[in-house]
Amino acid sequence: MKPAAYDLTLATSLPDAVAALGAHEGAKAVSGGCSLGPMLNLRLARPSLLVDLRRVEALRALKRSDTHLEIGAGWTHGEIEDGVVPDVTAGLMARVAHGIAYRAVRNRGTIGGSLAHADPAADWVSTMAVLDARLVITGAGGTRLSRLGDFMIAAYTTSLADDEILSAVQVPVLSATARAGYHKVCRKTGEFAQAIGAVVLDREAGLARVVCGAIEAPPVVLEATSAALLKGEPVERVADEEVEAALAGHPASFRAMHRAAVARALNEVGA
Repeated sequence: MKPAAYDLTLATSLPDAVAALGAHEGAKAVSGGCSLGPMLNLRLARPSLLVDLRRVEALRALKRSDTHLEIGAGWTHGEIEDGVVPDVTAGLMARVAHGIAYRAVRNRGTIGGSLAHADPAADWVSTMAVLDARLVITGAGGTRLSRLGDFMIAAYTTSLADDEILSAVQVPVLSATARAGYHKVCRKTGEFAQAIGAVVLDREAGLARVVCGAIEAPPVVLEATSAALLKGEPVERVADEEVEAALAGHPASFRAMHRAAVARALNEVGA
């Protein structure tokens, strides 16, 4: 199939892009197009206008502070994988990027596009949840920050207004002693996850977060498991119980996959 007819605008700045989105009902922003492209061809999406963001230099900015690194939404998975974008997350982001799809996809797909698409099985969704990152959202009314849990309302549904763009991601700078674990269950390399377990442990910063992702909904932060991990207490039983409670109503096999993913991620940080 081929896409339904649409108009195309090549934005050169964030204000231009925001204005174009706000002026046309049904307009969609596009960068790498790895998710939107197939949806257009299948006519699952029929925007009246596409706003191409690839020439917006502000989406390729990198801003480092003592507490976080702000990564422009236009950086690709491949650039994060290759270290072109500095990794301040104890190697977690480079590792996650390496496991996304195939190199051809990683060369075009962007971190901002993946997050804005809000597929529950997408790697960056669970990664930003476990890092407790802040998403920078730019619109006609200015800029606001949002946690992943507030940004992603449901599968493929976000809090972005029609005239807003996810312009950057602020990821915390972890300490030199921080450890991270990430385990993805999928049938073969390159496929979307069937289950994700993600862990960040930074005792120096007093930070521990454990996330269960790819659950057909926004990822769940396992609060009790996170607290036990920070205290150095046994976490296996606590994690199993939290996953079972969070996924109540799902088939036993589904819950078992997610328990295993979380357990293996915890094992990677020595828990």
